[in-house]
Amino acid sequence: MKRWQPPVSARAALGISAMVAVLLCCQMAGLAGYALIFPPVDRPIPWLAHLTVSFFGFAAFIGLAALGSFWISHSAFWKKQNSARWGLLEETLEALSQIARGNFTVRVSAHENEPFAELAASVNKMARELGSMENLRQDFISNVSHEIQSPLTSIGGFAALLRDGALTPGQRAHYIDIIEAESKRLSKLSDNLLRLSALEGDAAVSRRAYRLDKQLEHIALLLEPQWMEKNISVEAELQKITYAGDEDLLSQVWVNLLHNAVKFTPPGGSVGIALSLDGDSAVCRISDTGAGIAPEDKAHIFERFYKADKSRDRSLGGSGLGLSLVKKAVELHGGLVSAESELDKGSVFTVTLPMTLPLS
Repeated sequence: MKRWQPPVSARAALGISAMVAVLLCCQMAGLAGYALIFPPVDRPIPWLAHLTVSFFGFAAFIGLAALGSFWISHSAFWKKQNSARWGLLEETLEALSQIARGNFTVRVSAHENEPFAELAASVNKMARELGSMENLRQDFISNVSHEIQSPLTSIGGFAALLRDGALTPGQRAHYIDIIEAESKRLSKLSDNLLRLSALEGDAAVSRRAYRLDKQLEHIALLLEPQWMEKNISVEAELQKITYAGDEDLLSQVWVNLLHNAVKFTPPGGSVGIALSLDGDSAVCRISDTGAGIAPEDKAHIFERFYKADKSRDRSLGGSGLGLSLVKKAVELHGGLVSAESELDKGSVFTVTLPMTLPLS
């Protein structure tokens, strides 16, 4: 982007005209000074007259020179400022063009006190955030592909083995069970992805008053076959609380947390469910005596597809989306979810839900 400038001939003519104007101004200033000092009836001798005219002309020249020097320096300053503005504007437009083409690593260089520095900072912030979103998108595609590929490989492999006519009925039934389990795993992954997508969109929370303690009790009984099979004792201390929230959405929260507690607790262990009022909030704590979570994993457990114990993913199942769903559902109710854990001592997940949310 280039600014318009007058041709060289026009600039030269302008300069010559300015010089002639300065000389005329000096001459006129000298004559005016002479006329003011000496009246027409009392003219001095010629040499004094010339000296007076020269003095006032020179004084006018000094004044005009000082004014011209100020104007030139001021003009140079603003020319530099305008040049910086145009340079930054051109760099910003080029950066926006690069961002539009998918290059989110581009940055606009500008010092804090430069013109349009705030514009450059905004463009850089936009580029960083778009780059982060692109990285998340790539990670999401990679994780989904991995999670889908694993069960599909198993299904394809065991389906091929079923063609072997020499298989015993027991082997055939075992392979069919594996194919069924992997199919359910794919179905659950798809369901969780759809739920998470709905929650991260413009999901509306439909609130109504219901008994939170009764809901937790019902879900604990729903999972009874799982904890009874592992001989896990479940202890519940549930205060009677009527809460205004999305019952179906919170049901997914408790199912995920209790299912994880039972899944990661060894046979003979225990799971605790505690519900109480703490000021203006309902607080639910779900604890277990499982293997616990390593400190380096605890900061990431609510991220999508993150699995703390990768060595047991295959045997225990799961897609790494459950806790992401929990976090999003709780946040839609204005609440918080946190985890405390020690290796080989178990974990405690705490859900805090504000009681002050109005009914929809």
